[in-house]
Amino acid sequence: MADIHPFTQARDFLQAHRTDYAAACAGFEWPRLEQFNWALDHFDPMAEGNDTLALWIVDEDGTENRLSYAQMARRSGQVANFLHGLGVRRGDHVLLLLPNEVALWETMLACIKLGAVIVPTTTLVSTDDLADRFERGNIRHVVASHTAVAKFAAFTQPFTRVCVGAGLGSGSGSGAGAGANDAASGWLEYAASTSASEAFTPAGITMASDPLLLYFTSGTTSRPKLVMHSHQSYPVGHLSTMYWIGLQAGDLHWNISSPGWAKHAWSCFFAPWIAGATVFIYNYARFDGPKVLDTLVRCKVTSLCGPPTVWRMLIQQDLASHQVALRELVGAGEPLNPEVIEQVQRAWGLTIRDGFGQSETTALVGNSPGQPVKAGSMGRPLPGYRVALLDANDQPADEGELCLDLTVRPLGLMLGYQNDEGRMGDVMRAGHYRTGDVASRDAEGYITYVGRADDVFKAAGYRISPFELESVLIEHPAVAEAAVVPSPDPVRGSVPKAFVALRAGHAPSKALAGEILRFARERLAPYKRIRGLEFFELPKTLSGKIRRVELRRLEASRGPEERGAMGFVESDFQDV
Repeated sequence: MADIHPFTQARDFLQAHRTDYAAACAGFEWPRLEQFNWALDHFDPMAEGNDTLALWIVDEDGTENRLSYAQMARRSGQVANFLHGLGVRRGDHVLLLLPNEVALWETMLACIKLGAVIVPTTTLVSTDDLADRFERGNIRHVVASHTAVAKFAAFTQPFTRVCVGAGLGSGSGSGAGAGANDAASGWLEYAASTSASEAFTPAGITMASDPLLLYFTSGTTSRPKLVMHSHQSYPVGHLSTMYWIGLQAGDLHWNISSPGWAKHAWSCFFAPWIAGATVFIYNYARFDGPKVLDTLVRCKVTSLCGPPTVWRMLIQQDLASHQVALRELVGAGEPLNPEVIEQVQRAWGLTIRDGFGQSETTALVGNSPGQPVKAGSMGRPLPGYRVALLDANDQPADEGELCLDLTVRPLGLMLGYQNDEGRMGDVMRAGHYRTGDVASRDAEGYITYVGRADDVFKAAGYRISPFELESVLIEHPAVAEAAVVPSPDPVRGSVPKAFVALRAGHAPSKALAGEILRFARERLAPYKRIRGLEFFELPKTLSGKIRRVELRRLEASRGPEERGAMGFVESDFQDV
């Protein structure tokens, strides 16, 4: 009998204890690997002769693509040989600009096999963002959708260009460089990879510590950071993510996420394929709640992960009328408000289990399957992670910055920020990694999110958590999303003000502003009272996170009596 790989042993241990949190935390140890290539050492052996669906993509027009594990292994071998023939070598940086299509998964597996460094990029990327990636990301090769080729027209430096879809000579490309397969365009057809050999032989050994992924994070307060992960920090580190989600072989897992962001790799790539589950994708041009729910039912999705924005839109539908096959529900990206969790629980009898992690990490805190869920809490430290809350003096506290104890460095932590020793010094100090997020912990070890350290503020001397106030606001039936920031006040220093986006069917008005302020006042302690409200289109990062820093700057720049066109304060109302 062949020896079981240490990575597989670690996975099997977590799956055997998927509902026994105490045993999983007590007995789990990260597999320490010197040499490791996840695609060659895990995926291909698991895929050999395996006709289980690995990937199922459904498009809005009804088109479907289904590939088994065995097919994915063969196709990624072809793509790896194809890319190697174009000059892609170990350590080269390859920018991927692809939507949710089969080529994305094939190319990621191929790049892992080659030992190339993947630079995932959102399809919403601007030309300026691309210029930043070329400059700071050392891009040598690009694999892009035919619809994105025009974005590269201004870049004249030498780099390998591979175009996916709509033959280059068809004239169906989008703009410059998409019209002809010739030396002038420089773009080569991805479809040519089907002629390459399926048998891939690696050129050398992959060390577990070799770089694998470079993420340009979506900064809510600053320029994107360059987060570098290794062949173990994400492929092995996502054992914790698999455990949090509760994935098992045979599951059909749908993570509603766009390519280019770390969460896509979390739950659309590594975690499901670590478990031997099927990655499910439903592509749509615009979110449509009824269609999403119909797809869940028709395709019998068993596990669903979505960001808070998606969950807030779904609860506006009649959930109870949809007989879903779901077993696991999770949310990530930003904390989920208790009201959202309660509505889903009432409709489906299932609890959305919140979790927490960053581009720099895998899932490190979460509500794991079979464990009691406390309202508002994002759970407890996941197996393999030692979490500390530190105050301003780096001392343990019941509320403080959420940090990782580096006494035994967790494998799911990044290699570091590329070419940014100063930032590394800020986040790695005194034996801890600093997440920049503030949280509190109760006597049972449950951790509750308070907010980004940059977002928490004081009003009249009291510490205010924007998330807590925002959670109350979105309980109001008219409120879709809210962002609370400090508003300058001559007496209190600052007071909480809410910028509010409304649900469909509701229009901004003074009467509605007063109603929402009264609603919040009845549910908040006096020192947390929201003193101002403005109906506003909330600014967001490309990944959909609210940029509160922009709202803070806007509010700070206004004069004492200055307000927005649809801004109101409590003194505008007699009974607020």
